[in-house]
Amino acid sequence: MFQMIDHPLIADELTRLRDPLCPSPEFRQRVRRIASLMVAAVTVDLATEVVECNTPLEITSGGKLTRGIILVPVLRAGLAFLDGFLDLMPQAAVAHIGLARNEKTLLPESYYMKHPPVLAEKDIIILDPMLATGGSAIEAVRSLREAGARSLRFACMVAAPEGVAALSDAFPELPIFAAALDRCLNERGYILPGLGDAGDRMFGTGI
Repeated sequence: MFQMIDHPLIADELTRLRDPLCPSPEFRQRVRRIASLMVAAVTVDLATEVVECNTPLEITSGGKLTRGIILVPVLRAGLAFLDGFLDLMPQAAVAHIGLARNEKTLLPESYYMKHPPVLAEKDIIILDPMLATGGSAIEAVRSLREAGARSLRFACMVAAPEGVAALSDAFPELPIFAAALDRCLNERGYILPGLGDAGDRMFGTGI
């Protein structure tokens, strides 16, 4: 259930932040804007109910979300991606999952998880700017399901075909949204052409 969000404003922002000369403050702002531009597509099918709505002139009907939303950034790169979603969904709760990739095995290693006590009746959006091997995304979905989550979707900025395939094979029913589908992974598990290490570029921790 993969969907690429094709929008000229997203394409423009992504082109500018791929540039290795894009400084960290600008990089974070562009990631935030891309996230905001993705929100409508990622949430288009959330359930609503008809409710009574007062206007200054009369009573009418309106739509209201039937379920609460939980945003789950995968630390640490997911933090900057989170801001753009919160700009449009300030009412959402925020959970956190800490996953670090072992650079030798390329497998995710969990070091932190904190979420609201009840997940089953919420719509949960996992946020990670890069979907590379798919290992971290699979571990995030698995962990949240074990904690009781039922309604899950995954949003990323740049995906590799290998990561999309791995995540889809593991969870065929999971909606996956991306702003770009790049060519492939290199031998180190980085996306090509990609944009480098998103976390390092966001927070200025690269070499």
